Formats: sequence, C-alpha cells, structure tokens
Amino acid sequence: MISELPRYLDSDRFTASEKAAIRLADVLSGDHKSASDELFDDLREHYSEGEIMDLAWRITSFIGYGRLIRVLDLEIGNVCPIGHDMSNPVDHSKDK
Repeated sequence: MISELPRYLDSDRFTASEKAAIRLADVLSGDHKSASDELFDDLREHYSEGEIMDLAWRITSFIGYGRLIRVLDLEIGNVCPIGHDMSNPVDHSKDK
C-alpha cells in the first residue's frame, strides 16, 4: 500500500476519505500555503470539523517530528543525545 502513495489519487487501494486525508498530509508537508477551501470542502465530505482538526494535528505532529529528527541527524529508535549523559543514566524507577 505504501508503494501506492505517490499515485494515491489514481489508486483504487484508497477510499475517497483516505485520499482526502492523504491530500491534506501532502499539502501540509509541502506548500502548506496552498491549502484551499476546495481541500477543506473535500475533507468535510468525509470528516466532521473535529475529525479534520484531529487529523491535521496528528499530521503536523508527525511532520514536525520528522523534521526535528532530520535536523538533529538522528536515526529513529536511537536515544536523543541532547541533555543526556549516557555514562550516568537517570534511574526513573524511584520516581513513583
């Protein structure tokens, strides 16, 4: 299914609501200023206002996370070295 993402608009593997969500993600991750009334009208055909906001927050959280990982040159799954002295790890078991 991931291999279909570049062709999501023409793919029959995605529902109309999934295509609308992918389009939102595509716009928000690229030229976010191109987000149009047409985009949101399409989203409203499939989602409530609350669901659109939830979807947008989730999308932008992942976009931000991805950009942060990129600028810090981190690999997913590794511990962020900023603020951590790995030679003396913090024991959080006593925090309870």
